[in-house]
Amino acid sequence: MKPAMFTLNCKGRLLTIDTPVVMGIINATPDSFYEGSRKNNIDAALQQAGKMIEEGAGIIDIGAQSTRPGSHIVGPEEEISRLHAITEAIAKRFPGIFISVDTYYSQVAMAAANMGASIINDISGGHFDPDMLTTVAGLKMPYVCMHVQGNAKTMHQLSVYNNVVTDVMDYFIQRMEQCNKAGIADIILDPGFGFSKTAEQNFQLIRSTASFVALGKPVLIGVSRKSTIYKTLGITAQEALNGTTVLHTASLLAGAHILRVHDVKEAVEAIRLTRYLLP
Repeated sequence: MKPAMFTLNCKGRLLTIDTPVVMGIINATPDSFYEGSRKNNIDAALQQAGKMIEEGAGIIDIGAQSTRPGSHIVGPEEEISRLHAITEAIAKRFPGIFISVDTYYSQVAMAAANMGASIINDISGGHFDPDMLTTVAGLKMPYVCMHVQGNAKTMHQLSVYNNVVTDVMDYFIQRMEQCNKAGIADIILDPGFGFSKTAEQNFQLIRSTASFVALGKPVLIGVSRKSTIYKTLGITAQEALNGTTVLHTASLLAGAHILRVHDVKEAVEAIRLTRYLLP
């Protein structure tokens, strides 16, 4: 299924998605699950961002809070402190790139906009901070709305559904309505692989990518090197690149629009090749 075309208003700049886009991950954290994504100083972050952009990333996603199971939760002030210099440096060095900031705090979203970010990526879909949706609407930034159950402490422990696919669909329909009411113009849907889901539920979501695409919004796939891959294969996150590419390919063939990845080159190659397989 060929992905539909979308044009997103990123604080006055237009991000056109007429072919799938790669979002490269940079973590300004000491404890994210994949060590290769951790870039805690300006030079390392700039080097990684430059490499990702050269390899074809259209978006750089910067996070300052690890969301892996058991990670330490930090407050908005600490997130802002971790993000500030790195985000500003990337925005200045690479003015043509779109920067996304991964946060569930409205205070961080506001600060990130002033640092040069133009997309907000919220794992909570607006549930962890009641001011998030109105804040993003006021900033006129696209909003990545992810599915999750529970709160920041319990989200990895809750995986009970009537039917994981239809429950996530219903969640998206409800959250899209709330985003529209708040005034958010551009919404991106993320099924939340690995959050409040078992491995089998994650595979069900991958198989149902086309159902999420049918909701008429860009769909983001975030499976890169996650435990569904490496635990299923009996390997480590460091060895999970090949498995990541397999799931990326399945998602692309079903019409996915954005791949959030640790490994840009391989994701871009998957996009280029799957173009020849789509009807």
